[in-house]
Amino acid sequence: MLGLGLIGGAVTGSWLTGDAGDHASVDAYTAAGTLWHSVPVDELFPPTVQGTGAGPGGADRTWTRIAVAPDSGCGHALDPLLRKVLSPVGCRRLLRATYTDATQSHVTTVGLLFTEADPAAMSALANRFRTERLDRRADLMPRPYAAPGTAAAAFGDRQRASWTVSVLTDAPVVAYAVSGWADGRTVDAPQPAADAVGSGATTAPAQAGLGNEAQGLADRIERRLRETVGTASEKPA
Repeated sequence: MLGLGLIGGAVTGSWLTGDAGDHASVDAYTAAGTLWHSVPVDELFPPTVQGTGAGPGGADRTWTRIAVAPDSGCGHALDPLLRKVLSPVGCRRLLRATYTDATQSHVTTVGLLFTEADPAAMSALANRFRTERLDRRADLMPRPYAAPGTAAAAFGDRQRASWTVSVLTDAPVVAYAVSGWADGRTVDAPQPAADAVGSGATTAPAQAGLGNEAQGLADRIERRLRETVGTASEKPA
C-alpha cells in the first residue's frame, strides 16, 4: 500500500525511529491518539476517495462515502474473538465509514480503532499479528457497517468477502477495511486482501477485485490519518 500500506498487519511508519526525532515522534504519537475527537470526520473519511491505480491490473478506482457510523466503543462492532485479540491495547474509540465504488456493486467498511496503548504495547500486538498471521484468519475479520437505506444495507457478516487489518506502531490505532458485494450475496470463502490481490488468485473475491477494494481504500484512509497527524503534531501547543 504505497509504502505505508494496510497490508496484512504490517508494521509500518517511521515516526518512532531515530534518536534525533524522538521528541517529535512522541508528539506525533500523542497527537494521533486525539484525532477521534479533535478533527472533522471529513478529514479522516473524505466524502470521495480517489484510488489511482488501486484496482485490478492498476485500474483507477473512485470510492464514495455512503455512511458514517456514530463514534463508539468497540462493543458489538467487532466479533468477540477479534475484541479478545485486541484487548491488550484497549479500545478508546472506534470510527467507521462505509464506501461504495463508482458502480455501486461493491461496498467497503473502513475502521480506525483508537487504542489506549503506549508504543511498546502496539509493537507487541503488531508483532503477534505478524508472527501468528492473525490478519489471515477469517474468524478475526472485522464487521461491516451496514447503514439502512444505503447501498450497504445488506452488507452483513455473511457478506464479508475480503479484508485487511493493520496494527500501527507509530500511532495508537488499529486500522482495517472489509469489503463485499452490494447485492447482499453471501460469501462462503472470504479471502484476506493480501492474498486476493496476489498474482494468480482465482477465488471469487479476487476475481471481483474485492481484495483491491479493501486494500486500496484502507491504504488511502491510513494515508489520510498520517497526513492529519502530521498537521496536528506541528501545531503549537
